Amino acid sequence: SYVLSVAETIAEHMQDYRLIVNKSTVPVGTADLVRQSIKRKCAELNKEAAFDIASNPEFLKEGAAIEDFMKPDRVVVGTDSDKASELMRSLYQPFNRNRDRITVMDIRSAELTKYAANSFLATKISFMNEIANICEKLGADVDDVRRGIGTDSRIGNRFLFPGIGYGGSCFPKDVQALQRSSKQVDYDFKILNAVMDVNSLQKKRLVEKMKTVLGADLNGKSIAIWGLAFKPDTDDIREAPALSVIDDLLEIGCSIKAYDPEAMNNVEKVLGDKIEFCENQYDATENTDILVVCTEWGVFRDPDFDRLHKQISDKIIFDGRNIYNKEFMKNKGFEYYSIGR
Repeated sequence: SYVLSVAETIAEHMQDYRLIVNKSTVPVGTADLVRQSIKRKCAELNKEAAFDIASNPEFLKEGAAIEDFMKPDRVVVGTDSDKASELMRSLYQPFNRNRDRITVMDIRSAELTKYAANSFLATKISFMNEIANICEKLGADVDDVRRGIGTDSRIGNRFLFPGIGYGGSCFPKDVQALQRSSKQVDYDFKILNAVMDVNSLQKKRLVEKMKTVLGADLNGKSIAIWGLAFKPDTDDIREAPALSVIDDLLEIGCSIKAYDPEAMNNVEKVLGDKIEFCENQYDATENTDILVVCTEWGVFRDPDFDRLHKQISDKIIFDGRNIYNKEFMKNKGFEYYSIGR
């Protein structure tokens, strides 16, 4: 609705040729709707205006958007017009000097490319979470498996880190959107269905592990949560696994103290006073029974473990991001549980 509203506004104001570029991540076929919307509005206004439509999906990571824009891996351009293609190449020429990063294709393929890329990465994450889960049952170590397959150039080492599921503004939305588009053309995208199912279950896995270890003793525990954002270097809490963990722990009857370098204000808008928000990570662990790590912020990677040992009464840490070494934690006197190790 926002995209089509803007399209109508463009139609109202353009007087001569315009190339209208859609950078939003939108379902396949949206460019056709934009074209129809502009033509319809122009007809209502009794004006003729020449224009082209191009799809130019953005591939920017939260926390690294400027770097990704200045040094893009690829620039995808979807258009059915030679004139539009040349305009887009001219626009991106300053970012395309060392090698040709521009891939030109038809509009629908460009629209689908963004969904396909994010869905594939989400698939890698869910696959590794499945591998982590079976590692625990078979007595293998997912870190070793990850390193073993990551050195294969056909696979690569990115998006192979297991944890408590993916979140954020892109992966959940884009996987769901591609699944919905598939349903609209009567195609059963089985892999995507599994990716979403695995991710939903993985967000529950840490609390299930806590129940297995502590059983009924989990009721009434004071829990410290480190990390609320769906990933480090952002305040984005959309579909954040930490929120699922918190909901499950509150339902059990735990009290929660939480710290995140950036995301606490956003979580407070959602949860209000259901949990306690702390000034720093050590305030969150003061007088608590258990520490749970939900986001792999750099500040959490090398804390004062001696101080934590004094503050956390049960000396138990559940690490949903595998940021600590198992043997090191054992030597520090902690009962330590992670994912797939």
